[in-house]
Amino acid sequence: MVGLPLKHHWMQLPREVIVGEGVIERVAEISRRLGFTESALLVTGSRTEEVAGKAVRTILEKECLKVETLKVESATLWDARAVEERIKVLKPQVVLGVGGGTKIDIAKISSANQGVPFISVPTTASHDGIASPLSSIKGLSKPFSVMAQAPIAIIADTSIIMQAPDRLIASGCGDVVAKVTAVRDWRLAHEEVGEYYGEYAASLALMSAELVMQNAEQIKPKNEEGLRVLLEALISCGVAMSIAGSSRPCSGSEHLFSHAVDMIKPNSSMHGERCGVGAIMTAYLHGADWERVRDTLKTVGAPTSAKELGLTEEEVVKALFTAPSVRPERYTILSKLKLSLEECRRVAKKTEVI
Repeated sequence: MVGLPLKHHWMQLPREVIVGEGVIERVAEISRRLGFTESALLVTGSRTEEVAGKAVRTILEKECLKVETLKVESATLWDARAVEERIKVLKPQVVLGVGGGTKIDIAKISSANQGVPFISVPTTASHDGIASPLSSIKGLSKPFSVMAQAPIAIIADTSIIMQAPDRLIASGCGDVVAKVTAVRDWRLAHEEVGEYYGEYAASLALMSAELVMQNAEQIKPKNEEGLRVLLEALISCGVAMSIAGSSRPCSGSEHLFSHAVDMIKPNSSMHGERCGVGAIMTAYLHGADWERVRDTLKTVGAPTSAKELGLTEEEVVKALFTAPSVRPERYTILSKLKLSLEECRRVAKKTEVI
């Protein structure tokens, strides 16, 4: 018998992806095709239950599935453990996360920990967590995402997602455009410290960013065609992380800046918004076209400055300065340059973030 190679990673990819108007009606068909014909646990929230959760439950119950609903309102370690306990008791064949990032992250990690497949039914397009194998959970020792599992299916109904506040779409664009710097950081880590670098996963992430930048004019409120572009880009980013076996193709120095901001001023802005502003500054440090990043964000209505993020100039400078210490093992342009506070201020001013 031939043994496994010493260097390997596990790729987990969605089997079914469906995007478009009214596709929520096909949730039972997809569940049946995947072999889930008996029981399901729905993880949703008070608002998202009204938006989509009740519809999903009704459709599944018409197919004679036994469906239980569990509502969560935050993504903490306690919430994840509470959902895990319900999974242990109910033993569902599949867990469906119906909602925004919080609900999907909780459904994803709790199902992964219990070895149950997971279906992603997003009600927003605010970040790439709708398709990624990672979960962002508060209460862990680290302020960033942890490996969970990729969804076995993604059902993204544009008629539902278009009802979400416009700001969430802009945030999703920020998260995708940030791949411009994430991939450069990954390549830099490969060149400087010998980290594994996957050309295919990197290309997929960059292609997603390019897709959003080229179609920024279309990504407007209530424009289904533009929303499809964004959703396809977000899903591609999730697949890129699954192929890479880590968040590397989609999370670099700009994400470290985002985490630093969230530590300095918690819940003051959205993840994708912070990543977008971070990408403006880190693109400048990489010698990339930071003006194009900024202009794309402006076009889609995403923040490009400290003021628009609800931050003071000092908070932005401090966040950029402390960003590399958030995750010191993750080598990025910030690790290489080791900027002083004054240099961070100069970068923020040069890019008009302050």
